[in-house]
Amino acid sequence: MLQLPDRAAWLRGFARGASVGALLALSAWDLLIAGDAGYPAWRPAAVLAVGLTAVLWPATCRPPWLTPQLRTAAPALLSLLYTAASFIRHRIVPFGPGEIAVLLCLLFIAVRHCTPRWAVISGVLAAGAVLLMPVRYYRTLWSGDEAPVYVLVGLVLVGLVGGLAAYLRSVDYRRTVAVADTRREERLAIAADLHDFVAHHVTGILVQTQMTRMMAAAPPEQRGDGLDPVLAGIERAATEALASMRRTVGVLRDTTEQADRRPVGDLASIAELTDGFASPGGRVTLHRDPDASDDLPHEVQAAAFRVVQESLTNVRRHAADATEITVALGYDGAALSVTVTDDGRGGAQLPAAAHGGGFGLVGLRERVTALGGELRTGPRTTGPGWEVRALLPTPDGKDQKNGRRE
Repeated sequence: MLQLPDRAAWLRGFARGASVGALLALSAWDLLIAGDAGYPAWRPAAVLAVGLTAVLWPATCRPPWLTPQLRTAAPALLSLLYTAASFIRHRIVPFGPGEIAVLLCLLFIAVRHCTPRWAVISGVLAAGAVLLMPVRYYRTLWSGDEAPVYVLVGLVLVGLVGGLAAYLRSVDYRRTVAVADTRREERLAIAADLHDFVAHHVTGILVQTQMTRMMAAAPPEQRGDGLDPVLAGIERAATEALASMRRTVGVLRDTTEQADRRPVGDLASIAELTDGFASPGGRVTLHRDPDASDDLPHEVQAAAFRVVQESLTNVRRHAADATEITVALGYDGAALSVTVTDDGRGGAQLPAAAHGGGFGLVGLRERVTALGGELRTGPRTTGPGWEVRALLPTPDGKDQKNGRRE
């Protein structure tokens, strides 16, 4: 049985293939109409070829010069010129549903994807080409029995397609704003963490500096060999503080707003988090590599805590029927790996009102990638359920690890 993401991809591919087939079939119908009327088929074929190329050209191999403005304005303008030429030359030109469908697709692309100014220009051109098409055959838009019907139907189709495209454009805009806000909030949260990272190291520097002053004031015979280890500790703490500041401030860019401080989690807090998460019928198991110690950089520990926190929250929201949840922390000397898996099938979900805004993973990915790491989410390869895996590199991890064992 297909997993949900695979099924959704299959449905999208099927819908795309069906749409392409329908456009080609309607275009072939146009050519048959022209042939039955004794009209040269190459003229409508040329107009259809330009329109179909603009609509169906794959985005993966589309040249940079083929912008949405050019894709929508050029075919619509060609259709208008074709209509004007037939009217000026007083020739009756048949038309069919294929060109109308192509123009409506261009209208959709223009309203949804063009810049605001070009959305209006290209949208008016495409809508005008659809509404003026009856002039080719009836020589008028309002007189007669059938021409007004075509115009009325055209107005309805233009309104529906344009309205749908405008609605989807507004949805895209709102989501873009929401994602940007989520990333900004996550960066502000990282800025709040900066205080805790640096304060930890600076406090250690302060204590060791006081010890150094006391040792320096003591007689030489009482100092012993204790001064060098203290100075080495000060150097190490200062280096770690500078590294934390560099990595953390690097993701803040030019954000200057203030944010409420949030408690910073660490690896030790993950155990408390998993212990408090278990619910009746469900079990949370934590596997922690002994090498994943509490001496890892604080920003890495905070990111690991956030990965586990967000993953467990998503399990509760979207897979409350999960009976086995596993949290694994591994460390290979260079990177901390965090893996959260569950065996939920998506049943027993919370009410829709209890769900989040859908941007938790966006902020999580922002935090992980800011540290140079990777975040992967998706269905489990073995059995039902979901898996979240984060890889968080630890600068100079091997040296830190060796230093702890010496």
